[in-house]
Amino acid sequence: MTLDRWLSRIPIDSPSAFMKQVPTLIGFGIVALIALMPNGVPVTDWPEFVASIVLVLVATVLSLVVPWRRLAAEWAVIVPVLSLFAVGLMRLGTGSSASPFVVLTLLPFVWIASEEGRINILIAAAGTFIVLLAPLVIDGGGGSPADVVRAFFSPVLYLIVAVVINEIAHRMRVQLKVAREAVEQQQQLLAQAVTAQDELVLNEARLKTANRLIQSIWNAVTEQSVIGTDLDGLIDVWNPGAAKMLGLTEKQVLDGKHHIIDFHDTQEIEQRLEDMDARVTTVSSVDEFSALVDTVRAGSADVRDWTYVRPDGKRVAVQVAATPRLDENGHRVGFIFVATDMTQAREFARLKDEFVGLISHELRTPLSSILGYLELMRDDEEAPLSEEQLQYLGVAERNAHRLLRLVGDLLFTAQVESGRFPLDIKDVELGSVVSASIESARPVAANAGVTIVGDLPDGPLTVRGDAVRLGQAVDNLVSNAIKFTPSGGTVTVALRAEGETAVIAVSDTGIGIPAVELSRLSQRFFRASTATRNAVPGVGLGLTITKAIVTAHGGRLDIASEEGVGTSISIVLPVETPEPVTAAIPRAEVAP
Repeated sequence: MTLDRWLSRIPIDSPSAFMKQVPTLIGFGIVALIALMPNGVPVTDWPEFVASIVLVLVATVLSLVVPWRRLAAEWAVIVPVLSLFAVGLMRLGTGSSASPFVVLTLLPFVWIASEEGRINILIAAAGTFIVLLAPLVIDGGGGSPADVVRAFFSPVLYLIVAVVINEIAHRMRVQLKVAREAVEQQQQLLAQAVTAQDELVLNEARLKTANRLIQSIWNAVTEQSVIGTDLDGLIDVWNPGAAKMLGLTEKQVLDGKHHIIDFHDTQEIEQRLEDMDARVTTVSSVDEFSALVDTVRAGSADVRDWTYVRPDGKRVAVQVAATPRLDENGHRVGFIFVATDMTQAREFARLKDEFVGLISHELRTPLSSILGYLELMRDDEEAPLSEEQLQYLGVAERNAHRLLRLVGDLLFTAQVESGRFPLDIKDVELGSVVSASIESARPVAANAGVTIVGDLPDGPLTVRGDAVRLGQAVDNLVSNAIKFTPSGGTVTVALRAEGETAVIAVSDTGIGIPAVELSRLSQRFFRASTATRNAVPGVGLGLTITKAIVTAHGGRLDIASEEGVGTSISIVLPVETPEPVTAAIPRAEVAP
């Protein structure tokens, strides 16, 4: 092993006690060789000479075996203090004050003075003073005046040197600590930079993957047009679905000159502006654009039916969902319009309504004829029927009436869909309407084992409306409540005034409806899962018709239900005279 490699193993920032003791050990070794040489410095006192060698060896062994790093820093000066005393004994053994080996004092002195702590300055100076003064004291004050001057003057110089060494060592330690912290910080920063670089590469790969996925999804959306605009309506996003729907490629549109208003029916825009109480005589492009995004600017998404006009003049009926377009800071920078072609859907709905209306008319006539002939058979006095025949005839009549009611419901829904929903508006005393519904339902409730309770006000409660249609609505609610309430349950029909409204509330203790299905109850042919699970008869038109009637009277239908507990449905009607309203019946999502 070379000297350089051996020295490289020495910790520069904090060498061990043994490494600090090595120079002193080497110095004593050299002194011993010189003293033992024939022409060397003579040994004047062998016991003191040997004691100095032994003491420095003891100090060296202590520097090796004692774990000084685990002890407090001030304990480490024990080794150089012992070495300093060994120097004093060496002087006494090799000529006392005339010994040439006084220079060895520097080695332990520097060690002590360079240790951390101002107390080590005093220890180094005091130890040096003792080493230099001891020969004079032991010799009985002998020696030349120069020796006496050196004995007292030298410790003062050593004290000054100790101060300087201690301060320099202290500053070097501070600088070394700062340098070490800087190196550690650089290493941490380097490690963080490497980690950040790895994460950057990984995120870049993820971003590329996400971009490819988004691009794939974007290109796959061909049945819906997605159009993006800036805050003024200029188009800057145009997907393949928009190209297919409107007949223009992305390159043709993204030239900074196409406005989304260019693809809308002008009359629909003007009608929308009129609904917004806007002036339509001299509207600007920005005003027209407000017809599309007024609701979105207010903070809500807007779903509305519009008509797109292609450059070739072809009109496309669409349903457009308009939403805000936000940047990374959440600021609105434009708008997104997602349009679905509703041409086929509306045509299918129209054909279905025509079919339902046609079939209903075709069924109503023969059903009426069947009921008429059944009544003639039952009332024929010339050929009276037996009890068994009358029983069979009653079953046929009940089923014929049930079919006739179903046909009537289908015709009613067709009228609502077509906008032909007449109301005979008069003063209607709701108490009599509700009472009639309760009395009509009592036999059915008794057969089902259900108690029906009426809660009516003492005085009259009058509204403007169609008494027949309102009675139909209440009958539907009461009938449903009885059907969905098991034997032993209760149906409560209450009428009350609440401010400027009249409320007819029908509550039951029945099977209830799941919360997730409440919003779909007014859709045609929809039936709650609890109804189908419990095999409750019905086709899913009762609530649909009821809501249409209530909406036409300017009211609303409130529904609250808990599965297994019961349901409460309230008809809320304005006491003031309502403007007749045609209520569109929601499309069925479940096939009849």
